Amino acid sequence: MIAIVDYGVGNLRSVEKALQQVGAQTVVTSDGQTILDAGGVVVPGVGAFRDGMAQLRRQGLDRVICMVAAQGKPLLGICLGMQLLFESSEEMGFCEGLALLEGRVVRFPATGLKIPQTGWNRLWFAQQHPLLGGLSDGCYVYFNHSYFCQATAQEVVLAHAEYGIRYPVAVGCERVFGVQFHPEKSQEIGLRILRNFVEMAR
Repeated sequence: MIAIVDYGVGNLRSVEKALQQVGAQTVVTSDGQTILDAGGVVVPGVGAFRDGMAQLRRQGLDRVICMVAAQGKPLLGICLGMQLLFESSEEMGFCEGLALLEGRVVRFPATGLKIPQTGWNRLWFAQQHPLLGGLSDGCYVYFNHSYFCQATAQEVVLAHAEYGIRYPVAVGCERVFGVQFHPEKSQEIGLRILRNFVEMAR
């Protein structure tokens, strides 16, 4: 069972449909015990970092997600969900995150490119990892974001993208993973990533 965390900020149904398409049993829930009992947990999300953290804290889900990580269960953050895994964000002023990964979330610098980045971009591997198994370097995935994650430790970076700068778009440390792009909108490439995550949760 894959628990999809419902904290009031996210494209829950499209993530659920994509996971079901790759053979996962799913539950969309904000119940802490249900999340802790799941084989793997997905934290989706769209919107602002501060709002997302406020919603998690309001429901006590920040502690639950940290407990999932402490138990060693596979945990995947998608888009805003990936950003929330880091220590802090500068979006709408300084805001603390879940601190499961070292680093911070910052706005794209002015490079003449349109912000937010919306659309398809290429994924460049930083290292081989089971989350990206079966994919080819340079494959395309779908993005929609104005802020990106600066990881303190480069060894957690699984893949980069380039959009005026080179920045991390897939990370992993032990069983905690994050992707800045939307696998549920990235067609076969995204489905392969979700399938890889589901396999890790079995």
